[in-house]
Amino acid sequence: MPPTTSPRASNAPLGTGLLLVLAFLAATGPFTTDLYLPSFPEIAGDLGSSASGVQLTLTAFLIGMAAGQLAFGPISDRYGRFRPLMLGSGAFVLASVVCATAPNLEVLIGARFVQGLCAAAGPVIARAVASDLTSGAAAARTFSLLMTIGGVAPVLAPALGGVLTGLWGWRGVLWTLAGIAALMFACAAAVVRETLPVEKRTPGPAFKGLGLVIRRRRFLGYVLLFASSFGVLMGYISASPFIYQSLMGLSPQVYGLMFGLNAAGMVGAGFIAARLARRVPARRMVVRAVVVLIGVSAAMLVLVLAGVAPLLLAVPLFCTVCSLGFIMGNTTALALAEAAGSTGSGSAVLGGAQFLMGAAVSPLTGLGGEYSALPLALVMLGSALIAGTAVLLTRERRPA
Repeated sequence: MPPTTSPRASNAPLGTGLLLVLAFLAATGPFTTDLYLPSFPEIAGDLGSSASGVQLTLTAFLIGMAAGQLAFGPISDRYGRFRPLMLGSGAFVLASVVCATAPNLEVLIGARFVQGLCAAAGPVIARAVASDLTSGAAAARTFSLLMTIGGVAPVLAPALGGVLTGLWGWRGVLWTLAGIAALMFACAAAVVRETLPVEKRTPGPAFKGLGLVIRRRRFLGYVLLFASSFGVLMGYISASPFIYQSLMGLSPQVYGLMFGLNAAGMVGAGFIAARLARRVPARRMVVRAVVVLIGVSAAMLVLVLAGVAPLLLAVPLFCTVCSLGFIMGNTTALALAEAAGSTGSGSAVLGGAQFLMGAAVSPLTGLGGEYSALPLALVMLGSALIAGTAVLLTRERRPA
């Protein structure tokens, strides 16, 4: 039996060591997507592919992450958190090695799908563990901190990826990712403990919890809000190598720095959101941030249609990413509060919808080719408007 931790949720903050490891696990997606983004043009040239073909490696990973979370979340509700986490994290290491040695684009796409399927255990179970141990304002603060600390990954990953691409090429970047996967596995094995005792596990079929949570209107509204916000982020992430390098004419190294600057803005916004959690209700912060998100996404589209200098687009991109720092952590806490009793399944639906949305929007941003920002602007505004609709769906029903 794995060692156990006190399973009672409380308003007390998590220990620093556990918080850092959970944030590391929650950052699986950013590490696995952002580290190799500067390598996109090199992968396309080396494997004889187009920009949209290389973006399929990102799409395959996102689909795998969505499917994997829908599996690992309910399984962790039924059998506990620790063992599924170890199984998925170990397989993630092996899949990462296959990606680094892929001989052609087809194998790389397939390996990226399996990599996403296995890597999904990290973020979905990390959220469930945090929800097992915190509640109320502490949960909102914890999830904002998880998103914020995990936000260090997109700050460091593109810059590191740009350097590694120049030194070792894209395969060196993927070997580095395999090493990060191994470190995640070791940290989880050393620090994470079982947080769901046998008496609190979902009896019966493993996927029973999914049926319970998808019947809850406000939970589904928060899922849609989280997924559409992530759609804005993934539209930006998938298009950013070509927007900054091809359209703006920046080098891979400068692109990494610009990407890191935007990510640092989102991290700073997350820290502010965590500080405000003690005084400002999470929903109020989310509503205001969604209004800002819609506004700056609309400004991005206007600037693109006006044909301004490409470098000016960096301003609305920065503001858009910063607004997400107030939305994603708070929305996670609100959604999992609505999934009480089946938080693993709730986390699975949340993560699955997140990455399905990411998989849907990523190929769309490349439809205009390497020298157009119009598809990205349309994706960002469309996703932001869906987020605004989701805010309305999560309102409390007032008695007649």
